[in-house]
Amino acid sequence: MACKILVEDVLSKLNSWVKTDENRDAITKEFKFSDFKSAFGFMTSIALKAEEIQHHPEWFNVYNKVKITLTTHDVKGLSDKDIILGQFIDNQYEK
Repeated sequence: MACKILVEDVLSKLNSWVKTDENRDAITKEFKFSDFKSAFGFMTSIALKAEEIQHHPEWFNVYNKVKITLTTHDVKGLSDKDIILGQFIDNQYEK
């Protein structure tokens, strides 16, 4: 079972993520690519990791942009799962 972690603690371990404007503990980041194929490939790599760790992001894609929101619904906030997936996402984007 995941344990709830403060937003500030999660953000300190990730690159340029921000707290959502919503009234919940969640973080978000937008990624931009050269084309749809690159954006979709990025999403595919994240989907495989998300399935592996059983933690699925909320996301929105239009052509070359992907906006991802992370939160852990079980704890109604952020957990170590968000750090793990967020770090994976940042690493995939830097490739």
